[in-house]
Amino acid sequence: MSSLLLTGGRVLDPANRFDAVADVLIVDGKISTVGANAAKQAPPGTPTFNAQGKVVCPGLIDLHVHLREPGQSAKETIKTGTEAAARGGFTSIACMPNTSPAIDNPGTVALIREKAEKEGMINVFVTGAITKGIAGEELAPIGSLKQAGVVAITDDGHCIQNNELMRRALEYAKMFDLPVMDHCQDYALVSDGVMHEGYWSTALGLRGWPAAGEDMIVARNILLAEMTGAHVHCQHLSSAGAVELLRAAKKRGVPISGEACPHHFTLTDSAIAGSEVFWKEDGKGVFGFAAMQSAPPVWPKYDTNFKMNPPLRTAADRAAILDGLADGTIEILCSDHAPHCDYEKEVEFDYAPFGITGFDVELALSLMQLYHAKRLSLSDVIAKFTVAPAKLLRIAKGTLSAGADGDVTVLDPDVEWICDRNQTASKSKNNPFHDWRMKGRAVTTIVAGKIVWSS
Repeated sequence: MSSLLLTGGRVLDPANRFDAVADVLIVDGKISTVGANAAKQAPPGTPTFNAQGKVVCPGLIDLHVHLREPGQSAKETIKTGTEAAARGGFTSIACMPNTSPAIDNPGTVALIREKAEKEGMINVFVTGAITKGIAGEELAPIGSLKQAGVVAITDDGHCIQNNELMRRALEYAKMFDLPVMDHCQDYALVSDGVMHEGYWSTALGLRGWPAAGEDMIVARNILLAEMTGAHVHCQHLSSAGAVELLRAAKKRGVPISGEACPHHFTLTDSAIAGSEVFWKEDGKGVFGFAAMQSAPPVWPKYDTNFKMNPPLRTAADRAAILDGLADGTIEILCSDHAPHCDYEKEVEFDYAPFGITGFDVELALSLMQLYHAKRLSLSDVIAKFTVAPAKLLRIAKGTLSAGADGDVTVLDPDVEWICDRNQTASKSKNNPFHDWRMKGRAVTTIVAGKIVWSS
């Protein structure tokens, strides 16, 4: 019998609305007891972890991650990606299917699950493609993917433009009780844009990406969700219009949800114009800058580490995302961890790939912008990393209920530290928050009752 007793920590379990200083006992990989009786019920010789002064919560879940394996292991592997996630406090992640080959058949699902079982440091859940090859032309075998163990379907990195095909995908997904996660991008409107269309795209001479390109697909998804009754989850929302569409749809009971990434509610498109401009124009709205730093980190114009999909938008869009998180319109926080090799990013802005790494900073940025900025309680922030994604994916995670999996994150919401992109377990370093002063981070990650990482 294996066991672990965590003592003296502030236990936060949003799923059970529990918030108190308490002990947590894990036995044989499962939560046994939470509360005063935990120590009394611990088997003889149980190791003890002193969590005094720390927060003990259900293991954090990141449902939007690119592990790049198979086919792109120069950027990331299941081994390095899960280690980076564990260091960020995450006990479970859901990997996206835009690998090479795409995860559009049961064989590839089995490959990833087997490799994750052998090499992964944490739980890896697999999502399957909506269409074959993520080409947006022919549906993948959704029933077979479900049988193989996928927890959702998505063409993330791509967006189905054929509305009829998307409708059929939703009908099949509902039959198999799978959520559909959609990357909302209208290709005709976005065209070859590389950053948000507005003042800074004009000033910098870069091709613009209008917010309407996201809003159009969010509206489409709302209509199809309402028509089919299938649950659609809108990924990495970035625009004020998308938030308002989602808010109105949820009020009338449409089965739709959304997620936000820290870079979209921390940065704006002015970051691409350089740190000095971002500091002058936007620093007061960013908790990390305004409250903790006497001077901004230095980054040049056209820094490709600020190039992401969807792009950074305006201060008004950032405020709308924060408001959506605060009022519950946006239920889930995630990273969209998208590693790339240095040489891929070290090119002209137009030619660099979209995406940034996120495991190292997503918890800290979320705490800074939401909890420390007094927009949400600590419990509400943790809920967006635990019970909310677990509910969407229909997985038995995100709670400290007796009998639940013994996945636990121990974090210190008040510790201050400097982000160093070179101090990461990820194979890639395309992190735009290098040299930022952060507040809050995970200190220990426990999976099935075993400490897999501790600072």
